[in-house]
Amino acid sequence: MSLFRASFPSSGDFTPLFRLLDDYDTHRSTRSQPSAPSFSPRFDVRESEGAYHLDGELPGIAQKDIDIEFSDPQTLVIKGHSERDYNTSNHQAQVEDEDEEGEQTKTEPTHHFWASERSVGEFQRTFSFPARVDQDNVKASLKHGILSVQVPKATVAATKKITIE
Repeated sequence: MSLFRASFPSSGDFTPLFRLLDDYDTHRSTRSQPSAPSFSPRFDVRESEGAYHLDGELPGIAQKDIDIEFSDPQTLVIKGHSERDYNTSNHQAQVEDEDEEGEQTKTEPTHHFWASERSVGEFQRTFSFPARVDQDNVKASLKHGILSVQVPKATVAATKKITIE
């Protein structure tokens, strides 16, 4: 009996391999550029008859920390930032030390991370649509860490005949 489960399901699903390659590529590109931490949230993009639908994973990110805007008539940019707050006062006792004058002071314990896998920093995703979109009727919602954006397709402009008087 093996203690480790197989890396790939026997059904031939290569999604874990592709995700690993994406993560490695992101890691390599950010290693060579010393800058603020960044990440790229994952999105599902689908098209219906009248709109494009984007659903992205943004767990723990507040609505106020997300910006959605058009950079040109057919390109939507979703960007923002994520911060992590480690509140340990409820879980661990504070350490009492004596300062130079012999008074007791309380300090927060330092942490040694065993793993840090949550996404933090700046993020930006750009989506270019193959057809004209109706920028005035775009709808977005954030529920349970999923950002859903509905971008309606622009109606085809009908030709209008001008009569000469």
